[in-house]
Amino acid sequence: MPPSTSLWPRILSLVGGALGLVFALYSTLDYAQHLDRRLHDLHCSFVPGAPATGDAEACRAAMYSPYSAILKEQYWGGIPISLFALGAFAFLTGFALYLLLSGPRAPRSTVVFFAVVSLTPLVVSAVMFTISVTKVGALCKTCVGIYAASFLLAAGGVFGLTTAPRFEARGAPLAAALPLAWLVLLALTTLVPAVVYASAVPDHRAYLTQCGELKQPVEKHDALVKLRTPSSIQPATLFEDPLCPTCQAFHDRLVGEDVFDKLDVRLVLFPLDSECNWMLDAPLHPGACIVSKAVLCGADRAREVLEWAYDEQVYLTRAGKAGPGVLKEVIRRRWGESLTACLDQRETELRLNQHLHFASDNSIPVSTPQAYLGKRRICDEDTDIGLRYTLAELAPEVLR
Repeated sequence: MPPSTSLWPRILSLVGGALGLVFALYSTLDYAQHLDRRLHDLHCSFVPGAPATGDAEACRAAMYSPYSAILKEQYWGGIPISLFALGAFAFLTGFALYLLLSGPRAPRSTVVFFAVVSLTPLVVSAVMFTISVTKVGALCKTCVGIYAASFLLAAGGVFGLTTAPRFEARGAPLAAALPLAWLVLLALTTLVPAVVYASAVPDHRAYLTQCGELKQPVEKHDALVKLRTPSSIQPATLFEDPLCPTCQAFHDRLVGEDVFDKLDVRLVLFPLDSECNWMLDAPLHPGACIVSKAVLCGADRAREVLEWAYDEQVYLTRAGKAGPGVLKEVIRRRWGESLTACLDQRETELRLNQHLHFASDNSIPVSTPQAYLGKRRICDEDTDIGLRYTLAELAPEVLR
């Protein structure tokens, strides 16, 4: 067999392993950077080594999802799964380099072992790709880079079998016994980064109760929207804008973590739209006042209207920018004449104004979402990757 023919699968595996190592490294660094409780740009590119960017919504959605890490209740943010990829790719890249340098001298047993274990990142990638599409609803570019690297690695490992010797080389009985040792080393290499990370995660418990409380927890006009469910066990007050992307992401996280239905929610509509919100000089989310009124007019179907607004947020935002008439027509087509007529009623305007006064009386920052468990505010930093840890500390009953 010509040497060039036998080398290309090993080169392919080495390239795949190295790319996977780089993408997993950047993904891990992005995650670890947020342990300082601040918001950072993310590496979100198909190009290895591309600079971090603030325009990385898909990668941020993946990082904030319940599937990005394990042990989230024990550690703030949990242990990112990219750490396991980092360790596995480090081992497999080293093994691919060994096979490349060994050339035809590499025992068949090591080639067969590598072909088998090179499939493991591909299997994990297939699972994570399915979760990204069906659960997260977004494909992170860094994650796609890992998926592609896993495919190259596996392709090189499998095709490498076609150029491997049919029989074990003479005088290599030790090589035939090495796969078990390699397997143990692979397991250790995969686990060690996670163990080191877990030992270095700072204790965030001291920060969880430092973000204040509601000064006036009772709204005297009983104007707030109550979203009680049969499983409600923890009082919560949420200040939300139905056209706020961050509110949508927070709501989706609460639902995805199976937490929302265990909250006895008082919803305070806080549209960041100067049409009704006197705390703003210009609208941040044009049309948010009208959509907030639609939620109020939904009455017993308020949650359904709110979640519809989140699901159709991009479309509704465009309609809001086109003008009140366009937006109201969208609402009419979905919810009918009676709800649309309610939008312009004096009582609806007054009730929304009472929501805004409740926010003002409690000195709520002019940003959304804001969340309170009972009277205690959840820090903004604890509403994304640290959410499950925070709930485990402050309201563990909602996680049972």
